[in-house]
Amino acid sequence: MLKGKNIILGVCGGIAAFKAAALTSKLVQAGANVKVIMTESAKEFVTPLTFQALSRQVVYDQTFIEPDPTKIAHIDVADWADVVLVAPTTANVLAKLANGLADDMLTTTLLATTAPVYLAPAMNVNMYNKASVKRNVSTLSQDGYHFIDGSQGYLACGWTGKGRMAEPEDLLAVLERHFVTGAGQLKGKTVVITAGPTQERIDPVRYFTNHSSGKMGYAIAEAAYGQGARVVLISGPTHIDPPKGVEIINVVSAKEMFEAAMSYYEKADIVVKSAAVADYRPKDTFEQKRKKQPGKWSIEMERTTDILQTMGDQKVEQILVGFAAESEHVEEYAMKKLHSKNLDLIVANNILQEGAGFKGDTNIITTFTKDGEKKEYPVLAKKEAAQFIISDIISYMERHLRL
Repeated sequence: MLKGKNIILGVCGGIAAFKAAALTSKLVQAGANVKVIMTESAKEFVTPLTFQALSRQVVYDQTFIEPDPTKIAHIDVADWADVVLVAPTTANVLAKLANGLADDMLTTTLLATTAPVYLAPAMNVNMYNKASVKRNVSTLSQDGYHFIDGSQGYLACGWTGKGRMAEPEDLLAVLERHFVTGAGQLKGKTVVITAGPTQERIDPVRYFTNHSSGKMGYAIAEAAYGQGARVVLISGPTHIDPPKGVEIINVVSAKEMFEAAMSYYEKADIVVKSAAVADYRPKDTFEQKRKKQPGKWSIEMERTTDILQTMGDQKVEQILVGFAAESEHVEEYAMKKLHSKNLDLIVANNILQEGAGFKGDTNIITTFTKDGEKKEYPVLAKKEAAQFIISDIISYMERHLRL
């Protein structure tokens, strides 16, 4: 899958740079042509000679030292690449890219290339969660950069948390999938998917939520990515690792999910709103834990913004897909939702039916489209159901000359 592919590997200054050496070896063994670009800080962790030996190519670490005087290095390398992977990507480089800064060989090449760019962040968990870093990640995602999140675990600083760079095997798998899915039916399309529950805060220890696991939405994200789409997955709190290659935006409340979803809506080709978003939230919240008291406790609730209705009202060219998780009158309620919210397709299921519902690994779905098509499916693993949902979306788009 990678044989003959031209891959730029950018290496930034972090302890995870040692993993980039292992990745270089794996890429070369897979038949790829690898050119490594290092930042000055990266050379504090691993020497250029290491990457030169592993890649069998000149290593680029200086903007103004041209290996071939007949060519401008950062333009030449940028044009050469089929894909770019920066691993590790530091908070510093994220900030530069988000603001269009180019002051070294890596950032000038990234500005010059038209190839897809994958970023694999690596940093301390507090740095990862900093508002400025999240803002830069969001900006870059909207600009078309692809993020490969790592896992939670032990960090070099001695802390445990999010911020570990994805392992070389996982990064290799993402690049392999990139080239396999290059001819997918959704190539060139941006698919935005919401998944999981939301949590509506009462006080520092209590919140309202629901039983959604996020499994269905995550499976749809993987299926869409498998068809070559750029996938943005906006997820409420779950315990699921996102599919590799999918851009993940983590949110907690219905308000945060609304803001994230709407920020991507204008540029989306397809939106699948599978999240179980709270319809109501507490009108007032407590800064301190509310202590137990005699008698009843009443909490006044207020409506949250209806994400799907807002999208339906503002729809221009997007394909809009919703879910109807019902306990009775499933088809009636699904069809009402399909038309009232200006959807193109709706996925309905009876949450009380054995084999369906939130937390399990299977689902029983029926899809309805705006142009009158209905498809009923038996009990399926959620990953299989996701494939059928994406297939139904593609069929609908083909019928309406949208592919």
